[in-house]
Amino acid sequence: MLRLLGLLITVLTAIAVAILTWPQFFRLERTFPIAQIVSLRAVTVVLLAVLGMLFLLLCLARPLRAFAGTMAAIAFVGAVAGGGILIARGVGSGGLPETTEASVRVMTWNTAGGAADAETIARTAVAMQADIVSLPETTEDVGIAVAVAMRDLGAPMWVHNENYEGWDANWTSVLISPDLGDYAVVESTVDGTTNTSEVPSVVAMPVDGNGPIVVAVHAVAPRQAYMADWRSDLQWLADQCATDSVIMAGDFNATLDHMANLGVGGADLGRCHDGAAATGTGGVGTWTTSVPSLLGTPIDHVLSTSGWVATGSVVLTSLDDSGSDHRPLVVQLEPAA
Repeated sequence: MLRLLGLLITVLTAIAVAILTWPQFFRLERTFPIAQIVSLRAVTVVLLAVLGMLFLLLCLARPLRAFAGTMAAIAFVGAVAGGGILIARGVGSGGLPETTEASVRVMTWNTAGGAADAETIARTAVAMQADIVSLPETTEDVGIAVAVAMRDLGAPMWVHNENYEGWDANWTSVLISPDLGDYAVVESTVDGTTNTSEVPSVVAMPVDGNGPIVVAVHAVAPRQAYMADWRSDLQWLADQCATDSVIMAGDFNATLDHMANLGVGGADLGRCHDGAAATGTGGVGTWTTSVPSLLGTPIDHVLSTSGWVATGSVVLTSLDDSGSDHRPLVVQLEPAA
């Protein structure tokens, strides 16, 4: 009886570890509560490694040796596989190459309803030489204040925004350099047909049709009551990656695991590729600043379609005490040859 119970526990554990390591194989990456657990991939890797060590210690007890050894092997295999996925996506400090005449630097930073002050945002954007600044949870007034501060620092920007009724988190602002041309915001609705569902995104189109389409993203968080809206938001965002020149940046409230099976032709989301993952920082956590970046969750992204190639990226960890619970992400893009 005990042997059968041990076998059952072993099989169930192996299935659970497989699901949490590669949920997209089972089509469970956007299912509650798998989606929430998978978002903590780095934490899961650590826990599996610790669990493996504990079962190795249990191997010292002769009656438990076979069971404990098998459980240790399962835990270690899961930890190695999960860690390998993070390493493949990139856990380095990153870096940005020198800018060229054609390069575009994109910065995204969820300011947590204005918790990060406009001066800090502006100085960071100027220091990063950002041409596009996506600011989820940033009101029109704060967006304008950032643009004014950037202008005073020698980097003028046009400000565009979208808002739903309610508090500061129901705003999204985006700043675009005049060097990219004039932009106009696509009119949106709050029913999810032409925008994200609960919190807004901004779709800015080049007036002359020459520049990239810019999408400043804010998808709803995958809380249990909003799972359907969250899945709808990710599908809507995937649909925006439809032309050759789209740059999308913001708080997706999703990792690359959650985007699985929404990519087209080998892309990560629609026809968009993740710039951080392509340049070695895709596994670095942008949320939350309350934990080290290597244990955090990479839910802020800069993506682009085939007209652009990512050449560098960096997650800024020096601003963890700025007030926001998100870290800024900066990606440099070059026009594709």
